[in-house]
Amino acid sequence: MTDLTRLTASEAAAQIAAGSLTSEALVSACLKRIAARDPALKAWAFVDPEIALAAARLCDAVARPLGPLHGVPVGIKDIIATADMPTGMGSPIYEGHRPLNDAACVAQIRAAGAVVLGKTVTVEFAGMAPPPTCNPHDPTRTPGGSSSGSGAAVADYHVPIAFGTQTAGSVHRPAAYCGIVGFKPGFDLYNLHGVRPAAQSLDTLGTLSRSIDDATLMMAVLVGRDYAPIPETASPPRIAFCKTHLWDAARPETVAAMEDARTRLSAAGAQIIELDLAPAFAELTPARDIMSSYERARATLWEFTHHRDLLSPQLQKAIEKGLGWSFEQYREAIAQGARCRGLLAEAFAGFDAIIAPATEGEAPVGLDSTGDHAFIGFWNLLHAPSFVLPTHRGPNNMPVALQMIGPYAGEDSLIAVAKWVAARLAPQG
Repeated sequence: MTDLTRLTASEAAAQIAAGSLTSEALVSACLKRIAARDPALKAWAFVDPEIALAAARLCDAVARPLGPLHGVPVGIKDIIATADMPTGMGSPIYEGHRPLNDAACVAQIRAAGAVVLGKTVTVEFAGMAPPPTCNPHDPTRTPGGSSSGSGAAVADYHVPIAFGTQTAGSVHRPAAYCGIVGFKPGFDLYNLHGVRPAAQSLDTLGTLSRSIDDATLMMAVLVGRDYAPIPETASPPRIAFCKTHLWDAARPETVAAMEDARTRLSAAGAQIIELDLAPAFAELTPARDIMSSYERARATLWEFTHHRDLLSPQLQKAIEKGLGWSFEQYREAIAQGARCRGLLAEAFAGFDAIIAPATEGEAPVGLDSTGDHAFIGFWNLLHAPSFVLPTHRGPNNMPVALQMIGPYAGEDSLIAVAKWVAARLAPQG
C-alpha cells in the first residue's frame, strides 16, 4: 500500500486534481502520522483533527478544484496569523491568542484550495531561544530554528510543505539540519501582512518542502500566476563556488560536501568559477547583527516593557543589545547591505548561480541551541533568492546541505539551475 505521507505537495495536488486521491485520505494519513510521532518530536503547536478533516471534506465535495493547492495540507509557522487557530508565537504572553484574520499568505493558500493542517512550533517570536522540537533524524540534535516545527514536520512526513520565515537563517537552517528543501525568494516578493515582524529589513516568508517543484508551486500561488513546473536549465550552468569569509568555521563534512559538489558538477559539464567576495562582504555579518537586533528590539518593545518576566533570557539580552545601537550605526549597517547588493548584482553578469556552505556542518548535538546561522545570515541581508538543497551526509549520517543563491528577482532562473544541480547531486548515504 502506498504511504500517502510520502507524497510531495505537487504530487498530491496532481493526484487530487486527477481524482485518484481524496484530500480526506491524505489529511487523515498526515494526522495519523502526527498522532504517532509528534509526542516525541514536538513539531506542532496546534493541531485540531476536526478542523483539518472538515476542510478536507469540503475540498472533496466541490465539483472542481479551487486552485493549484486544492486539498493539499500545509503547515503554518506559529508566528503567522490564522483566524480559526491560535497563534501563540512561541511565547507564554500569547498562549491561546486568536487573531481575527488570516495572514495574507494563509488567505492566499486557502483561496487556492489548501487545507491548513495546523500550526508548527516556532522559536519565541522567531528569535533565538531554543524550542522543544527535536531533529527527526536524531532526537538528541537540534532541528534548527526558528522554523523548527516546520522543518521537523516536513522531514518526518507529517505534512508535505510548510511555511517558515527567515530573518537570519530560520528557513534554511531547519531545512539543512533536517535534510529537506528550503526556499527563500527575494526580499518582499511574498506579502508579510499578518506575519509577526522580527526585523522588517530582513524578514522573508519562505517554504520548507521535500522537492523544488513544491517551492515553485507555492510561489505560483503567492505571486498569483498559473503553476507549471520549471524545467531544469537546458545546458550546463555557470556556477560560482564561494567559500565565503567564514570558511575557516566550516567543519570537515561541509568542506567535503563543497569539494564533492565541485567535482561532480564539473564532470557533468558545469562551468565552475571561483568567487572570492570583496572584503566589504565580511562586514555584512556585523551589519546584519546590528540591523536585526535594532529592529527586533523595537518590534518587541511592548512585550519587553509590560511582560519582561515572560521573555526568555536570550530575547531579553537581544532587545537590550538592540536598544543600545545608535541610529547612525543602524543606518550605516543598512548602507553596507546596499553597497554589497550592488557589488553582487555586478558579479552575477559572469555566472548563473552561487553555491556556498549552508551551515558549519551537521546539526549539533543538544537542544539548548538552534545552531549557528552565520553562513546563511549575511546572504539574507543581500535580499537575493536562495535554496538549501539536501545533497550530502556527514560522519554521523546526518544531513549536510549546500546553499544556492541567485540574482535578485531571478527566482525562475535559480529554480532551473537548482533542479539541474539537484539532479546531479543525489543525497549521499
